[in-house]
Amino acid sequence: MPDMIRLDVGGMTCDGCSNNVRAAIEQLSGVVSAVVDHNHGFAEVSHNGVSRTDLSSAVRSAGYTVDGLGEEFHWRDGSVWRQSAHNTKWCLIGCSIGDFGTIAAFQFIFTESGWTPMMIMALAMFNGILTSIALETIILSAQMALNEAFRVAIGMSLISMISMEAAMNAVDLVLTGGAKLTWWVIVPMLVAGFLTPWPYNYWRLKKYGVACH
Repeated sequence: MPDMIRLDVGGMTCDGCSNNVRAAIEQLSGVVSAVVDHNHGFAEVSHNGVSRTDLSSAVRSAGYTVDGLGEEFHWRDGSVWRQSAHNTKWCLIGCSIGDFGTIAAFQFIFTESGWTPMMIMALAMFNGILTSIALETIILSAQMALNEAFRVAIGMSLISMISMEAAMNAVDLVLTGGAKLTWWVIVPMLVAGFLTPWPYNYWRLKKYGVACH
């Protein structure tokens, strides 16, 4: 008869996280089945001769904590760089929609608004964060209920989104002298918006297992 081990798993926020933990556990030889609950933060593993140490190591290697402890942090995990790049890409797409849309509206429609470039950029940053949250909610709704998708999206790191927006608008201000969109400034804005929060997103994913895609 298989034995049972229960692990307290931290860092899970959605069904995608539960699936990641389950996959990490079930790849171990001797594991019969695993039930993972991200809402209550546990994994119950049915196994034949698998040690708690091996199970814990597998979960920590996937980027989550067990009994409050995670894998020792380092910057050499290629899979985490790829995953964090994927997360950053979708955040950038969402932020760009609101940011570029706001700047374009004042540049081509509300030309006599009297708003200063800093005021326009502040509004562009705010709208960019809102559209990023909206896009994340739509993406996550394919994996979970809409209300849960919104909760997860709204709880994603504001530090990442704010640094992304600040970098994009700083590049725009330096290269054009104001809140303006030209064909040649868009690419530098996107590159700066992607590269600025990417290391932070790697660190957050590697250390705390916070990822939703």
